[in-house]
Amino acid sequence: MTEPTAESATASTTTRNTYLLDGRRATVADLLNAGLIKEGDELVFDRPRVGSRHTARVIPDGRFELPDGQTFRSPSQAAAAAVGAGSFDGWHAWALPDGTMLDDLRQRLLDMAAANPAPPTSPATDRNDVEQPAPLERHAWLKQARELAAEGNPRTLSVRELLGWWGARRRGYLITRQVGADLANHSLVTSPGFDKVYLDATVQLIGVAQDIEIQDGSQQTVSPVSEAPGGGDNDAPEVGLTVGNLPSALGGISSVSPSATFEEAITLMAINDFSQLPVLAGPRSLRGVVTWKSIARARHANSDAAFAQAIVPAQEVSFDHDLIDILPVLADCDFVLVRDQTNCVAGIVTASDVAGAYGSLATPFFLVGEFDQRLRGIIANRFALAETTDLCDPEGSRGITSFDDMSIGDYLQVLRNKAAWQKLGWPLDRKIFTGRLDEIREIRNDLMHFNPDPLPEDAVQNIRHMINLLREYGG
Repeated sequence: MTEPTAESATASTTTRNTYLLDGRRATVADLLNAGLIKEGDELVFDRPRVGSRHTARVIPDGRFELPDGQTFRSPSQAAAAAVGAGSFDGWHAWALPDGTMLDDLRQRLLDMAAANPAPPTSPATDRNDVEQPAPLERHAWLKQARELAAEGNPRTLSVRELLGWWGARRRGYLITRQVGADLANHSLVTSPGFDKVYLDATVQLIGVAQDIEIQDGSQQTVSPVSEAPGGGDNDAPEVGLTVGNLPSALGGISSVSPSATFEEAITLMAINDFSQLPVLAGPRSLRGVVTWKSIARARHANSDAAFAQAIVPAQEVSFDHDLIDILPVLADCDFVLVRDQTNCVAGIVTASDVAGAYGSLATPFFLVGEFDQRLRGIIANRFALAETTDLCDPEGSRGITSFDDMSIGDYLQVLRNKAAWQKLGWPLDRKIFTGRLDEIREIRNDLMHFNPDPLPEDAVQNIRHMINLLREYGG
């Protein structure tokens, strides 16, 4: 399978009916290029509940120009600036004077793009082993998902199943950006966010309506405001693990009611090997927790203590909270309870869960570091710096002044050169070696972007094998 690019879509040199939109958010400039809107067209943003109308004009590069001269690339930013407050989805706010919404034009653009998909580009490690549906098939699936969401019957599936529609099995940086962009183009988001939960968590494809508070106190519903990775009109996904990326965070929870007995709580904790047990009056009503320590203290103080005297406060966080921010809490409390997107207490995260998550990242991270250092040393010993920069930075635009400035991608460029490879004198096949080197480059990029999903089972072992190879042939 191949990895999408984020290059701008362009109109065909022969006809404007051939249009390529490859895994990125549509822009007003795309509408211009496709002939769906014209330079100088007036756009209106009507708000009947407050009796106001705002206008803008499309200027040559696809930006919005407001009457006061301000210009914006983003329809949403232009709508917020026109009103002076609030948050709006500009694609559902702005329309041509005849009532045609920008979103209607975007849907026509997507129909054109699906019928004329962009050609494949380069391979990527997060798109292996999954057959990718044709762009037209995925487009039809997204259109149907949008219709189901509008009917109040949202499509439900696992994150793993969702990724499969893009031919992916893991949430690498590029595939996360593409999925988020394609969902946003169809006015869809996932609830909860598909990048905020673990791979087998269930999400729904919904169109989110947001009530916008207006200065005079009235409200207007403008739907939907995107919550996909790279929300709004920006397609850059967030970086970092969230609490929900850990399976236990949304994996369900055992609990007792405030009217439980010591025997009930102790039995549940003993047979499940729990160290703590939440006390819930309802799925959203957390009263606290009981622990072995709190039970012992309550009964030590009073052998006839009521169960309520063993309940102690519990730390709680939202599933989309940054994982790194809860480390100080775990250092003090050993666990936090997690609320899902509906505010229900849905799981628990312990210090050992977090240690396991970061540990799974640490091993390949350190191995890639060792591999990088060894290969850099080999190249530095066998080649002059000028030789390598001629191959990996021929225009000198990156300012490489030492071998320490080189990346694994640079090593790849050097070793793909037949003459450079022959200079190494290794009795190895160049294409096979550089193919594995490219895989390691992708793994390294994955690690740097904190992909929340585990690496393929053979990835760590493949890095170890390459390190051993460098030890043997590197001298």
